[in-house]
Formats: sequence, C-alpha cells, structure tokens
Amino acid sequence: MSGPAVVVLLLSLLLTLTAVQAQGSSQDSFIIQYLERRLVQIEERLNQCEQNTITVTQKTYDLSSEVRGSLSSLTALRSEMKNQLDGVSVRVDRMERELEYLENKIPTQGDIEMEEALLEQQIKDAELDLLKTKAKIKMDRDCSMALSQIKSLKIVKKAGDASGSWFKDPTAGSEKVYLLSGFYNNTLLEYHSLHSFTEKNSSTPAKVLQLPFYWQGTGHVVYNGFLYYHKADTPNQILKVALLNTTVVDSTLLPGAGRIPVYSLNPNTYLDLAVDELGLWVIHADAEYEGKLVVSKLDKASLAVEYTWDTQCPSRDAEGAFLICGTLYVVYNTRYGGRSTVQCLYDIHNTIHSEESPVLFFPKRYTSHSSIHYHPGDQQLYAWDDGYQTIYHVETISDRRVI
Repeated sequence: MSGPAVVVLLLSLLLTLTAVQAQGSSQDSFIIQYLERRLVQIEERLNQCEQNTITVTQKTYDLSSEVRGSLSSLTALRSEMKNQLDGVSVRVDRMERELEYLENKIPTQGDIEMEEALLEQQIKDAELDLLKTKAKIKMDRDCSMALSQIKSLKIVKKAGDASGSWFKDPTAGSEKVYLLSGFYNNTLLEYHSLHSFTEKNSSTPAKVLQLPFYWQGTGHVVYNGFLYYHKADTPNQILKVALLNTTVVDSTLLPGAGRIPVYSLNPNTYLDLAVDELGLWVIHADAEYEGKLVVSKLDKASLAVEYTWDTQCPSRDAEGAFLICGTLYVVYNTRYGGRSTVQCLYDIHNTIHSEESPVLFFPKRYTSHSSIHYHPGDQQLYAWDDGYQTIYHVETISDRRVI
C-alpha cells in the first residue's frame, strides 16, 4: 500500500469517527473501538513494511556492489587475456619469420659438399703451416745433434740454499755466471766469469742485482743480457728483465700453465724456462693432459708463443728437464733422492722417439736436482744439486740417431 493511499484512508476514518462521536450514538462505540484496533494493526503493518523496504534496499545495494566488483574483475581478466593473446600472436608471427629464415638458410646437398671440401682444405692448410713452422725452426740453425751420454761430473761450489739455480748466459761471447738462491726471492748475483764465481777471494766480487719483482721456483734463464723468470704469486706470468738497469721490458701469460708443478719432485716450480741451439723455451705441466709435460717455443724479443707441443712425458717423479736442438730430455728420480736418469724425451722434429732411446744415467751422485740448465755453447749442464753447483759434460751425436 502506498503512502498517499494510507493517508487518505486515515483521514476518512478520522472523519467517520468524528461524525459518529458527534452523533453520540452508543451503538457505534463498538465500531469506533474496532476501527481503532484496525488502525493500530495498520500502523504495525506499515512499520513492518518500512523495515522490509529498508532490508530490500540494503540487499539491492549489496548486490549492486557485488555485481560492480564482478564486472571490474571480468574487465581486468578480459584485458589480461587480450594482452596474452596479443603476445601469442606476436610470438607466432616471429616464429613464422624465423621458420621462413631457416628454410632459406638450410643449405642444399651441394652446399654441404662444398663446405666439407672447404673444411678439408683448411685442415690441409693448417697441417702445411705446422710443417712450415717446424721446418722454419729447423732451418734457423743447423741443429742435428742428439744426446748420447752424460759423461762427467764436476762440483764447482756449494753456496746458497738447498734449492736454487745457476747458469751462464748462452749468448756467444758472454762468460757471466748468474746465481739465484732459493725458490722465492728477488736477489740475483752476477759474476764476471766462472773463475770469479769459484774463487773465494776474487778481485771481482759478485754484483748484487735487486729485481723489481720476486721470482718463484727455479726455472729461470739469462739470455742475451735479459733475465726471464716466473713472477712470484702469479700462476703463469713470465717477466723479461733487462739486467743493465733491472727494469721489466716485457711480460706474458702462458696459456694453460701454472695449475700444477712442472715436476712433481720440485713442487715450487710451475714454469721452467730453457735455452738451446734454437732459442728460448718454456716447459710446464698440463693438468687437463693427465699431468703430461708441454713445451712451448717463445720469441725471445716479444715473449710471444710461436708454437706449443704436447709430449707424452709425465711430470710424476720428474725433477727437471732440458732441451738440446729442439729435443726435450726429462730427468727422473725418486722422492727419497737417488741416481738421476733421462727416461723420456720428445723431439719436435719427430726424428727421435723415446721408446727407441736407451735410458741415460747421470754420473753417480745420489741426491736430487732442483734445476738443470743446458748451455748450447759449452755443451754442458749447469745443475743445482742439494746446494752444490754442479757441471755435467754431455756428449752428442750428429746424425740424430741415438746409439
């Protein structure tokens, strides 16, 4: 029932009641009471109706809010799905383009055969370059000697620590002797000659040179007035120092070196430099090559690696090595000390083979070497033997066949 209708009904009842009261009829008093009761009931129903209206209005509002929330979620979901579909469309387009590109790039059988022929030619060219490199090393100097015997032993002096290295500069005309005591230091002693080195009261005492950086190990050499050595606290850095003013003139990092000692019986030496008739070399052990020795030819001016050879000579139980005319001779011993022997060799010219060579024994002296350096001019080995500076005379044959 609407509000105006209720008001009209109430006014009609009031007018009727007033008219009845004005008449003063006793018979109508009952009707008046009845009407009053009905009015009260109508008021109660109106209140109930109002409460119901409020409840329905609140539910309608809540439902409207829920619908609006659902619509917002649906709108966001629609936007997200649209973005995903757009992304998928872009990826499909990209894949189509890539497939088209690959289809155009897939070589035909003829192209594959041409690539294989080109690869074979490149391999042949690389092998030819290797042969040219070996030939060039061989032709730089007539060097067709092979070690046949380590003939005699001479103990020159006892000086310095149990470990160290000493040698002469192999440059023609140089008689200077150099001594580096220990395996970690920066002091180099320079003697005018072997005579001044051996004489106790020499008139020309040793010249003390302080190097710009410490060395590590015992694998150093002096060549043409320059000291080449392994810089301490670095795995594989080689320094070239001018002895005239003790300044570093060049350096290089030897690839693959410095992870394990070059010789297991000399655990402090990771790089062993050497000089022979063909020039400057460096020897190291390769951990990824089962600890076998690796020998590299260096350019004495720039320290660039000219070529590298992997040998079959193990570093285990080795105490040192040296090169003669491009052939590496590896010296072995025991960890308790004993008679040193050459049991493995590697010839870069591939004319001498280790299995064909007899074991070469050093003259009897049951100790261990911490360094061995070959002098190509004197054809002697300068060794550091438990603190003793020792010289071994070697004999060679010229037909490159070991007898």
